[in-house]
Amino acid sequence: MKTILVCPGERTEVPLLSAEAPLALAPALGHGVVEYWMSHLACAGVKQVVLLAHDRPDEVRKVVGNGSRWGLAAEVMEESRELTSDHAAEEYGAPALVMDHFPGFPAYPLFASYQQWFGALEIWMPRAETPDRVGVREVRPGIWVGLHGHISREARLCAPCWLGDHVYVGPGAVIGPGAILENGAFIEPKAEIKSSVIGPATFVGQYVRITNSLAWGGTLVNWQSGLETKVTDSFLLCSLHPQRPSAKTVSLLQRVTEWLERWKQEPQFEAQPVLVKK
Repeated sequence: MKTILVCPGERTEVPLLSAEAPLALAPALGHGVVEYWMSHLACAGVKQVVLLAHDRPDEVRKVVGNGSRWGLAAEVMEESRELTSDHAAEEYGAPALVMDHFPGFPAYPLFASYQQWFGALEIWMPRAETPDRVGVREVRPGIWVGLHGHISREARLCAPCWLGDHVYVGPGAVIGPGAILENGAFIEPKAEIKSSVIGPATFVGQYVRITNSLAWGGTLVNWQSGLETKVTDSFLLCSLHPQRPSAKTVSLLQRVTEWLERWKQEPQFEAQPVLVKK
């Protein structure tokens, strides 16, 4: 049984999602979109998958490999353009799907707008704990936490919310409802995140409040209006993996290190958070 997966090319409606990686690898609740599709096909009994990639196929190939992670035989093939599902099926002689939605949810497109991206993530949140996934646990109804998180017991987690792997949440921070912290997000004390996505390895400063937005490194996008803002003050919002470290970045990283050291030393910092249901 063979299936063709078409990797979406760049979409002008959501440029931030493909700034660092192709949309097939867009981080969604701790995994790339393609990883959910591979898991879904494996559970459906598919044995062979051919992925057609136009945008940065080598990066897709690094994640998918030969498919053995899912018990599949997989191959990533480079295309000169993004094919439609009908064209791909005709050319490769097998059922074809475009990965522009989560498996089983074609009514919730991922890349038509930032608002639809956020809506699809909310719908998918209870389903992101796939059978092949290790470490994610639902600690309370509607609250999921990944591995190796540093979450203060003085933080408030309000369902629904998702905290990925290696996430730091300081005391007094409010996460949720409707908050998604991707892997490596660092939320300082007293910050507030509601109805928003904090991108991978993104730093949110003390007392900062983010609502109805996508915060990705130093970029903030209101998912309702699509309005994009570049935040230049790294003590408010920035990436923890800047390409060109500056003196200000170094001092910020020192500040992050200090918070992590406090987490190790002070008894009020524990892995078990204070949880508040919506």
